[in-house]
Amino acid sequence: MNPKLAVLLLCVSLFPAVQVQAKDKTILPDACGDDKVKFDVTTQKNQPQPAPPAAGKAQIVFLETEDKPWGCLGCAIPTSRVGLDGTWVGANKNNSYFVLDVDPGVHHLCADFQSVFGRTRQKAGLTSLTAEAGKVYYFEAKETITVHRYGTGPGSSSERDIDLAFGQLSEDDGKYRLKISALATAKPSN
Repeated sequence: MNPKLAVLLLCVSLFPAVQVQAKDKTILPDACGDDKVKFDVTTQKNQPQPAPPAAGKAQIVFLETEDKPWGCLGCAIPTSRVGLDGTWVGANKNNSYFVLDVDPGVHHLCADFQSVFGRTRQKAGLTSLTAEAGKVYYFEAKETITVHRYGTGPGSSSERDIDLAFGQLSEDDGKYRLKISALATAKPSN
């Protein structure tokens, strides 16, 4: 048997075991949710601006932006999930946003990648917020791909690393990013 084919078959046969092992080792912060919850996300461009928060509520706009290096073909960025006080409340994909009205008070927020690969799955962003009724807050999960190239020409290789930064945006920046993003609708997948 061709040695390259043997190695390929071995890698393919071990892939499910690697996935299971990665799932078992993921420990998420308390602000997130149950790691078993996954979302299917659809997006719609050119949607009207969100309505203001409901009476007595605050509103949080969760945005996702991605930063891919020029010429990064096949650089797919995974879906990012958003947790609030220990429960997943939605997800974004491909420069999108969703809106959530919340009660006033302290809330703990989390964003992470919905991925099966251990190295990507263990990147979570955390922050907290003291929400006031009638106010709108903007939070961004920014996903950045960095490509590390090793050598040039035949035999060279590269490795992709995906990083996640999660934090609050200013009102002006949040409103601008909202205008250029698609509305995300996330449904739990089975």
